[in-house]
Amino acid sequence: MKETRKTGSESAAFSEEERAAMKEHAREVKAARRGKADGEADVLAKIAEMPEADRVLAERVHALVKAAAPALAPKLWYGMPAYARDGKVVCFFQSAQKFKSRYATLGFNDSARLDDGEMWPTAFALTTLTPAVEERISMLVKTAAG
Repeated sequence: MKETRKTGSESAAFSEEERAAMKEHAREVKAARRGKADGEADVLAKIAEMPEADRVLAERVHALVKAAAPALAPKLWYGMPAYARDGKVVCFFQSAQKFKSRYATLGFNDSARLDDGEMWPTAFALTTLTPAVEERISMLVKTAAG
């Protein structure tokens, strides 16, 4: 079957938000190659740009990740705060605003050591951080960081 492509704003391949994230990632890679990336400062600056509801969640997730897995290095990844081991992103925070979602997300990549049987979750919706949720995040991050 022949695939048709639309042009301009009608592009079915990627949304405007996805294209913006890819452009951000290209800038991040260039900055890293030039030695101009400062993971901690870049992540904190990105968090500061977020709308208040996302910013509050992201600030707390950042603190939880740093406390639970200090060996993970903060960095930007497709314009999102992320935390890496040996250059590979283990987990990331995605604001609700990033892709116009109704909730923020804490996600884990395949380098996270969360394997549990035949199927396990790799992303969690975040709406409020209670002490129980914070404890769960800390445990997940600690396990993921290995």
